[in-house]
Amino acid sequence: MHFGFVENGSVLEPKSDLNHRIPSQIRARFKLHHNHTAMLQDEKLIQINNLRIKPGKKLKLADLDTEYKGKVLNKTDATAMLEMGRKHLAEIQDKLYAHNEYSVLIIFQAMDAAGKDGAVKHIMSGFNPLGVKVFSFKAPNAHELDHDYFWRHSIAMPARGEIAIHNRSHYENVLVTKVHPEFVLNEKIPGIDSLKDVNEKFWKARYKQIRRFEKNLADNGMLILKFFLNVSKKEQKKRFMERIEDSSKNWKFSLSDLKERGYWDKYQKAYEEAISETSTDYAPWFVVPADDKWFTRLAIASIIYRYFEKLKLEYPTVSDAQKAELQKAKLSLMAEKEPARKKKAEKSKKKVKTRA
Repeated sequence: MHFGFVENGSVLEPKSDLNHRIPSQIRARFKLHHNHTAMLQDEKLIQINNLRIKPGKKLKLADLDTEYKGKVLNKTDATAMLEMGRKHLAEIQDKLYAHNEYSVLIIFQAMDAAGKDGAVKHIMSGFNPLGVKVFSFKAPNAHELDHDYFWRHSIAMPARGEIAIHNRSHYENVLVTKVHPEFVLNEKIPGIDSLKDVNEKFWKARYKQIRRFEKNLADNGMLILKFFLNVSKKEQKKRFMERIEDSSKNWKFSLSDLKERGYWDKYQKAYEEAISETSTDYAPWFVVPADDKWFTRLAIASIIYRYFEKLKLEYPTVSDAQKAELQKAKLSLMAEKEPARKKKAEKSKKKVKTRA
C-alpha cells in the first residue's frame, strides 16, 4: 500500500494532489528527513513526549493545554497530514496481522462532547475493519454486575494481530464510581457494605488491580495506549449548545450530560488520580488537547504510529523450503489445461473466419 508519496531522486515528496495543501515549512521538513513517514515521527511538529504522562507523575489537568498552542500547524495542514497518515497506519496494521504476535488495545476516555466518537471515526477509518473491533461501554447491566468489573472488558480484548478500541473502558470503575461511589455498592463486593467502605484504601487497591490487569496483558504481547481527550469546560458548553440548537445533533444530547457537567471538578480530580496512578511504561496515558478536533486527531494518529513502529513489525520471512513449495505451486498452476469452454469458444471463432 502506498502512503501517498512519489519519489523524486533520493527525496520522497508528497503527491501533487496533496502537495498544495501542505505549507512550505512542513514540505521542507519532509525533505530534510528523506522519509515519507517524517510528519508522524517529527517531535517538533507533534510533541508527544509532552503529552505522555510519565509514571509516578502527579497530574494537574489545570496546568495542561486544552487547545493547540503551536504555530506550525493549522486545520487545513493537519487534515492533509492525517489523510496520508491514515494510509500508512493501514499498512502497519497489515503487518500486525501478518506478524501475528502482538495485539493492540487503544482506550479513549474523556468528558462528554470531547470528541471520542469523532476521533475513532476519523483516525481508524483507514484500517481494515476485519482486523479492528470497536466497543463502546455504557453503564453495566445486571448480568455484567454479576461478574467482576474487568469481565466485560476482558471478553472484548483483541486477539493476536488485531486491534481493539474501547470507547470508555474499565477506567469507568475509577471515574464514574469515584464521583458516584454509591454505584460501587451495586457490584456486591464482599466487605464493601456501605459508602464508608468505599474509602481511600479501596481506591488504592482498585488502582493496583488495574495496573496488575494491564501488566498481564502487556506481558502477553499486547500494546496498550490510553488517551484522555482534554476538553475545556468552555468548549464543552459550546458543543452542548450546538447539539441543542442543531436539529441534526439533538440525538447526541441528553439531560444526563448536563447533570454530569455539574460534577466537573469532581471528574477532573478523578481523572487526575486515575491517570497518575495508572500511567506506566507498559500502558502509558496520553493527555491530548481536545478543544481543536483537528489537532486531537492528528496527535492521536502520530502517537499510534510511533508506538507501532517500536514493535518493529515485518512481514513473515519465507524459508527456502517454502519458496521451493511456492515455485512448485506456480508450475502446477501454469501447467493446468485451459477450461473446455474457452477452447469451444476459440473453435467457434475459427469456423466463423472460415465461412467468411
